[in-house]
Amino acid sequence: MLDCSGRASFPDGLPLAHNIRMITVIYFARLREALGKSSEQLALPAGVRDLAGLRAVLIARGGAWAVELAGSKPVRAAVNQDMAQNDTRVADGDEIAFFPPVTGG
Repeated sequence: MLDCSGRASFPDGLPLAHNIRMITVIYFARLREALGKSSEQLALPAGVRDLAGLRAVLIARGGAWAVELAGSKPVRAAVNQDMAQNDTRVADGDEIAFFPPVTGG
């Protein structure tokens, strides 16, 4: 929505911040079940620059988030469909997927 000066704003009239970084987070398998959602759009806090920071933000939600994404649980991640490590950068528009390791036989 545009305000009377032509700037973008929320429906309540507040201006949009130009530095908001939005990502899509997708949860697979047991994570989807435990967290109760398959995906979400998330605005990253200013200090979050990598996958470890994102995971810390999600863990801070507490409850199932803290349990399922804790460092002791086996959870893999991909950023834009490429396997990722804790130090993988996260940027505006990225798609981050969390999933348990896959085993097969």
